[in-house]
Amino acid sequence: MRPILAILCCGIAVGNPLNSANLVRAEVEVAQLADVEGQPLGANISRLMKSLRLLGEPLPARLTQQIDAAIQTRDAQRLQDLLDPQVLFVVSLNPEVRVKVQRGPAAASLTQIGFTPVLVKIINESTVTRQLRILSPQSGAVYSGAALGILERQAQTELNRNENRAGDQNRFLLVEMFQSPPMTQNLSGLVVEYAIALIYSNESGKREATIGFDVGAGSQDLGFRGEVPVLFDVQPALPVKLSIHDHDGQPTMARLTIRDHLDHVVPPQAKRLAPDFFFQPQIYRADGEVIPLSPGNYEVEYSRGPEYITRRKRFTVSPSQPSLLKLDLKRWIKPLDYGYASGDHHIHGAGCSHYNQPTEGVTPADMFRQVKGEGLNVGCVLTWGPCFDYQRRFFSPIADAVSEPLTLLKYDLEISGFGSAALGHVCLLNLKDQTFPGSQGTKQQGWPTWTVPVMRWAKQQGGVTGFPHSAMIVNPASAAQRLVRRLDRDADGQLSKTEVADELLPESFRVIDQNQDRLVSEVELRQSHDRAADELPNLAVPEMNGAGSLEICVAVAEGVCDFISAMDTRRVSEWNTWYHLMNCGFPLKVSGETDFPCMSSRRVGQGRVYVQLGDVKSIDFQAWCEGIATGKSYVCDGFAHAIGFNVEGQPAGKDALHLTESGTVNVHARVAFAENVPSAVAYGTLLPAAGRRVVGDTINLHAPRTEDVVSGGSRTVELIVNGVAVATRDVPADGHLHAVNFTVSIDQSSWVALRQFPQLHTNPVDVLIRQQPIRASNASARWCAETVRQLWERRHTWIDEAERPAAKTAYDRARATFARIAAEAASRGN
Repeated sequence: MRPILAILCCGIAVGNPLNSANLVRAEVEVAQLADVEGQPLGANISRLMKSLRLLGEPLPARLTQQIDAAIQTRDAQRLQDLLDPQVLFVVSLNPEVRVKVQRGPAAASLTQIGFTPVLVKIINESTVTRQLRILSPQSGAVYSGAALGILERQAQTELNRNENRAGDQNRFLLVEMFQSPPMTQNLSGLVVEYAIALIYSNESGKREATIGFDVGAGSQDLGFRGEVPVLFDVQPALPVKLSIHDHDGQPTMARLTIRDHLDHVVPPQAKRLAPDFFFQPQIYRADGEVIPLSPGNYEVEYSRGPEYITRRKRFTVSPSQPSLLKLDLKRWIKPLDYGYASGDHHIHGAGCSHYNQPTEGVTPADMFRQVKGEGLNVGCVLTWGPCFDYQRRFFSPIADAVSEPLTLLKYDLEISGFGSAALGHVCLLNLKDQTFPGSQGTKQQGWPTWTVPVMRWAKQQGGVTGFPHSAMIVNPASAAQRLVRRLDRDADGQLSKTEVADELLPESFRVIDQNQDRLVSEVELRQSHDRAADELPNLAVPEMNGAGSLEICVAVAEGVCDFISAMDTRRVSEWNTWYHLMNCGFPLKVSGETDFPCMSSRRVGQGRVYVQLGDVKSIDFQAWCEGIATGKSYVCDGFAHAIGFNVEGQPAGKDALHLTESGTVNVHARVAFAENVPSAVAYGTLLPAAGRRVVGDTINLHAPRTEDVVSGGSRTVELIVNGVAVATRDVPADGHLHAVNFTVSIDQSSWVALRQFPQLHTNPVDVLIRQQPIRASNASARWCAETVRQLWERRHTWIDEAERPAAKTAYDRARATFARIAAEAASRGN
């Protein structure tokens, strides 16, 4: 194998790297191999030319003709002579697989905010067939602070690679090898071949970067010969002005996901800092704003949340004319026209290790983009433990100054990362004061270590309180072991009917006893809990050792909890707790949340609450919060809606429907379902292997992420009385409102609601007969009492010793309350 040194001098035309307007500025030597076989080299170069055309950077026509002729004659020397002037990097692998790199003759010219293809010549004396990688210390993420655990749940661990933990200000590049067809992922093993690298620059002007190559660990040559410094000339991107108008022609903010012709998201997520978030593929931009892009072809996907139809538009950025991107939004429904103001009561601006400075986070202006860009009327940004000391500066008793009449941003509190978090997190809304008495404005001292006192403090100042991410998980194996350990009095490893006579089981003894031997084994108990975990409602008692609505039964019994959150965790578990408490007659309401970005990082408003405010020209935050507390609302994911739900004309809210005797009542609503819904477990359009029990969960990605949608079909609307579906109607998913009517017999005081699992649930209308309270289920009251007992057993040591006596009194009082309700329900045959 005899290398030949070809001297390429000033004046040879090279490109961008292929644009003949650029000239080489220095004498460069490129090694050529005389005895390389022409046929495989020609095949490699033929694929390379096809790839360059695909990338929008074809070789000049005359050069293409010359190369085609050399391919036909299999002239390897001629092929190298023709292509080498276009090479920016020459990579050599010696027989020991040591990699070194040299600068080629092509001009180092890039375009800002775009991936520029450059040619790489590989001289492979080792003949290895590994993957060639391109590296640069100037490449990689500009952010740091990504929590690996959160990214694992969301299947975005690639965002955790090469974080900018040192705060390097020189990370202006992204580099990657183009290894999609017709190119190959690995080297061929041929002694000479050509490849394409893609280089992106976030900045314009003269920028020096170090570019290296390797084929795996230990392959770089000694003495820094595996890398080379390059002075890039980066041409500035072109301004693209945005014209974004709402369905009514008014200028607005929208969600934009821009991709280039190679499906790169632009700007790349690795290069984003606020106001853009690196964990989202989309950006949020307003009418009149400008985004910089390199010349080329793009596609934008645009919307403003689930009330809008997602639209796509292709556009071209050209240096020959100004670029104006006109985007007209289209709604399929507008609940505000019917008096319903949408909101997400649980959003964070910091603290989830998702931001460059996690404990500081971003500003109200940054969060406002998220809220308005998703079409929400209200966004509650909650300061919590890790970011309390910094973000508390944004708190105000009223909506933040960035707010608009129909889009409010309000800062409040989530009690998480404080002392009481072990007993459940708590959302505190509509606060006038965020400093707990005696805490001196810090989270380190003075805050209670259980939830009831802090909720009572919030209520005393007119606040609205509830438990977020409320799913409490059932562990069938652990639950079975717990019951056997506690109830097996004769220590035979099984439970008799006598041993469980007064105990709450997930199913009846007869059903659990699958082999009919009049004993239930631990295996049978585990199987019973496993079956129950998919049912709604169910009597399987959760472990009470997570971060859900743990202390809710105590807080509700104490009268200090207004709502339970839904729409971001497992739907069966969320609604199950709510059902049991309503079956006990408590006026607990449901509200919708996202817990962005700690639970769901894709967008705010993935879980929503729609509060009935009437015909309003501006949103009153206090009235909106009062609507949550009184239940003048429904919750959904934004793709399903229930307008005007009522029982005998009585809407959901504070007042009950009073009857003097049992009888039938008429139920009415208008419901609408989007024609297109994302194909995902979170929306119930994809059933995971784990089954129904995890449907609705946005915390974990239970199936591969997809951009597919489920179109059309129908949805089943259920009439729920005391947690049980008593009638159904199938409604087309066509984006239109459809009237649904039911007639149902009510023979005892009951709560009545509509749902479509897992996308939609109304708050209930209480129907009271002869002024009697709702006592719908003895089993529900016993379930609530058992969760209180289980929680105290698991977590009471987390309560500060000085506070423990008061907590024990409240827990005992709650259990006594549920015992009384259970007895009252049993006396009525429930």
